[in-house]
Formats: sequence, structure tokens, C-alpha cells
Amino acid sequence: MLRGATLADRDAMERVMKASAAELGAAFYDARQNAGFVTYVAVVDPQLVQDGTYFAVEEDGELAACGGWSKRDKLFTGNEAAAGGARLLVPGQDPARVRAMFVGPRFARRGLGRRILEACEAAARAAGFTEVELMATLPGVPLYEVAGYARVAPFDVALPDGTLLPCVRMRKAL
Repeated sequence: MLRGATLADRDAMERVMKASAAELGAAFYDARQNAGFVTYVAVVDPQLVQDGTYFAVEEDGELAACGGWSKRDKLFTGNEAAAGGARLLVPGQDPARVRAMFVGPRFARRGLGRRILEACEAAARAAGFTEVELMATLPGVPLYEVAGYARVAPFDVALPDGTLLPCVRMRKAL
């Protein structure tokens, strides 16, 4: 069941995020990078929830996946200085942002990430956006490519502990 996330989901979402980053990220990042991914990137951004642009998927009464989109300039979590800010984006001029997509390892490869991504794109389109952009961690790149996102450029996110986390900036026309 796909639904809007609430702040009451925060602990469950963070568990999903951290489990996803720890397990799925291990195949793409070295131990230090993956530890930084779990610590600094796999965290709930309450602004997405408060904006009503963040989704949760439940399977058998358990939170299985979460992810969303944003009408704000912030592109990613993990390095606030480089990520952008709270400025509202201009539909039709700026691309909306897809943010914080995580699927619990037990639920991986069941189409939940794709379902959330489609909901994000539909909501962004309904809000007047004609493009979406995201900063993909390496575990997410295959999903986004299958969904029609093009690689714009590789980007190393400098985490607060100084670790560089390889990512890929990606974009799609809606």
C-alpha cells in the first residue's frame, strides 16, 4: 500500500533507510563510504514529510520502502553546504527533485522503488514540473536508468566526516 508518509513514520522510515544503505550499499561502496552513507545520507528529512511529498509503502503491516520528491532546491542529504536549500523551485523552469529513495533489503527487487518513483513523477507533473532531477547513490543508478533517467555527471558527495561518496546526478523529462 502506497501512502503519504507522516512524521509518526519517522522511526520506521529511518530503520528502512539505514538497513537499505547498509546492506544494498555494501556491494557498491567500501566500508568507510558505506558507513558514511548509513550515518549521513540514510536519514529522514522532515521537510519532505511536512511538504506532503514523501511516500511510504507498507507490505503486510510493515514499512517496506520510502521515498519522495521535492519542490525545493535541496538535491540530496549528507552535505548540507553542497546540497542546495529550501528555496522553492519554479515549475516549468526548474526540475523537481526526487529524494531519499530507500527500499528495505527484505523487500528489494519487488517493484516498490519503481512504484514510489512513478508516484513522485506523477505528483511533480501535476504540480507543473516538466523535468525531475536526482542525486543517485550507486545502488540506485540501475533503477533510475531503467526508469528513463539519464546520467548528467558523476558527483562525489563530501560527507561531514570527509569521506567522498560517489554518486551520479541524473535527470528525466516528464
